[in-house]
Amino acid sequence: MNKRIIVYILGWVLIVEGAAMQVCTLTSVVYREHEGIYFFLTGLVSAVLGVLAVKVKKPKNMVLYQKAGFAATALSWILLALVGAMPFWLSGEIPHFIDAFFEAASGFTTTGATILTDVESLSHGMLLWRSVMVWLGGMGVIVFLLALIPKLGGQQNIFLMKAESPGPIIGKAVPKMRNYAAILYGIYIGLTLLEIILLLCGGMKFFDAVNVSFSTAGTGGFGIHNDNMAAYHTHYLQTVIAIFMMLFGINFSFYILLLARKFKSAFRMEELWFYLGIIVSFTVMIALNIMSIYPPGEAFHQSFFYVSSIITTTGFGIGDVNHWPQFSKALILVITFLGAMAGSTGGGFKISRMVILAKEVKKELSLLIHPRNVKTITMDGKPIDHNITRNTSVYLVVYMAVFVFSFLIVSFEGRDMVTSFTSIAATLNNTGPGLNDVGPVGNYANFTILSKAVLIFDMIAGRLELFPILLLLSPAAWKKS
Repeated sequence: MNKRIIVYILGWVLIVEGAAMQVCTLTSVVYREHEGIYFFLTGLVSAVLGVLAVKVKKPKNMVLYQKAGFAATALSWILLALVGAMPFWLSGEIPHFIDAFFEAASGFTTTGATILTDVESLSHGMLLWRSVMVWLGGMGVIVFLLALIPKLGGQQNIFLMKAESPGPIIGKAVPKMRNYAAILYGIYIGLTLLEIILLLCGGMKFFDAVNVSFSTAGTGGFGIHNDNMAAYHTHYLQTVIAIFMMLFGINFSFYILLLARKFKSAFRMEELWFYLGIIVSFTVMIALNIMSIYPPGEAFHQSFFYVSSIITTTGFGIGDVNHWPQFSKALILVITFLGAMAGSTGGGFKISRMVILAKEVKKELSLLIHPRNVKTITMDGKPIDHNITRNTSVYLVVYMAVFVFSFLIVSFEGRDMVTSFTSIAATLNNTGPGLNDVGPVGNYANFTILSKAVLIFDMIAGRLELFPILLLLSPAAWKKS
């Protein structure tokens, strides 16, 4: 394994994180809050260490293969969360380090789970830092580095992209990976700015609009008010947020194809129609079910907001779904596992994997009836490589194993089954809120240190789609080959 290039990448990660913290330093200065000193010092130390790692340990060989690429990505995300926790902890706004680490890991993985019982007690700088972490984690820090550093990973930087980009298929719509990464971030920034403008047009304050848009873009769901998105009472603002959650849950290759005017290819994406179909059908089913609680118009508004929030794993809330009928809560739990499209900023199992597995089951049933037939699974009119179907099946097995193991450990706390089950579902799928104690109006503050450690692992493992973080735990991965 090329350990020098791993250190080199970690150095750049520290530089980017240190620079990002200075935005919060300036915010603290504007609002005359002394917490800015913690961002300044942490960011300065982070940047200095990053520069030393980049300059002193600059590798002679910039070739990066899959094992090193996965290890570098996993270590980067752990490092991001550890450093990101420091301002919370040093300032005393989150006095316990495990809680600060939990909050930072939740932010960077765009989970949106929180240990805070009073979000509004945080300073403006700390509130913005939570949103900045979500925004950076949404598209991915490594993707940002690929756009920034010309020779990072050489021709093998696809392994960095694979380790960080969610979903089983990466459709490279442009010839060079660096161009691809730059275009991705260009679209990401453009959509974020558009949402900020539309929220401002609806009367939202600038600071709120920036925080909400950052959290929406990264599908992270960190709010700056104790009642989350219910603080914005107008249907206009909540609808804008819901629509942008849905837009950020779409594969960004779709937007690249639109920009390239390849409209036929863009709208030929099967996953897109499954994604939109699920949103429409679940919105209708939940709306009809909760009309016993809300008037028809409000029922559809609430339903669309929550379906958009949960399927994209954003986790924003405008009320307490614990009071909804059991059928609606069951539907919410189902789409918690489905997740958004591959190549989006959303988490979850991914629609594309569900489609592939469904087609694989259909193929096997067909072979039972007609054993001599030769069946090929296709996606968007193209045959799916056998390695992709195999990886999808393996991913499902590993996903279930991690889920069950995590669930058993958290169950030792003695909480009710729904809370324990949905806390794992919400963190492993990077959704944030679950049901009962960890519902939209609840939090993770009262979990034990052991449970919080498990949930932190699940958040990072879920964001990186399991294999990069599991690779770190394998002794064989660190042996010379």
